[in-house]
Amino acid sequence: MAREALALLDPRPNLDYLDATAGGGGHSCLILDANAPDGRLLAIDADGDAIERARQKLARFGKRAVLTQANFSDAPSIARDAGFDRFDGILADLGLSSDQLADPERGFAFASDGPLDMRFDIRQERTAADYVNDLREKELADLIYRYGDERFSRRIARAICQARSENPITRTGELAAIISGARRGRRRGIHPATRTFQALRIAVNRELESLERFLDGVLSIGAQGARIVVISFHSAEDRLVKLAFRSGQTEGRLTVQTPKPLRPQADEVAANRRARSARLRCAVLN
Repeated sequence: MAREALALLDPRPNLDYLDATAGGGGHSCLILDANAPDGRLLAIDADGDAIERARQKLARFGKRAVLTQANFSDAPSIARDAGFDRFDGILADLGLSSDQLADPERGFAFASDGPLDMRFDIRQERTAADYVNDLREKELADLIYRYGDERFSRRIARAICQARSENPITRTGELAAIISGARRGRRRGIHPATRTFQALRIAVNRELESLERFLDGVLSIGAQGARIVVISFHSAEDRLVKLAFRSGQTEGRLTVQTPKPLRPQADEVAANRRARSARLRCAVLN
């Protein structure tokens, strides 16, 4: 939803912006084009590979682009360390990048076999394999249900525990096959492993906890009139954003611009099926 996000963010010349989830630098590039000639941008991402890709893409902007590998939950301290006092706009796109999904060694996708990893930041210790092999059956089922909205979470957790009792599960292809077997005959439009892989990724990277911290701290680094734009891809993420914006409006600190989240247009969904679950919300700092 780049079109809608940039329209709501409305970047202006010579102002400063935060791209809290830089990915490959696509949004950052559009912002820096718009806030020329002297506007700056701080781009954050927990994924070191993503930061390197963004660094190459944004090289033409010189010192106007500042990039940092970090978790966006620490945005206020990262901004201070990078020399930014306030931002005139803040963007967070919470979705996985195509580069992350395309690299089997990262373990995010089940389309090609790779190590069961799923860490955004490979410096952290626990991988998806640790969750899959170490959690008790009930804990695993609860995780899959909570973060994946998977109605067959108990069936899947039971199948995983049975499989790992023989050998540890270490590969994405192996896990996808186990899930597919547990959900045989119950597929509805998406791959049967989609929701479980999503749940594991959210748990491994503590995505909801990070989003809560980001939303708690982001008001302290926005200038008056700053526009905060968040694109989420999971109902729990969207709920956190909605509640944070609603609370800020009740306190008189924010004005919500999207009473209901914007959804992607049909042409975008047709071109990129992963966009179908996107939800976009925007609020302005008073």
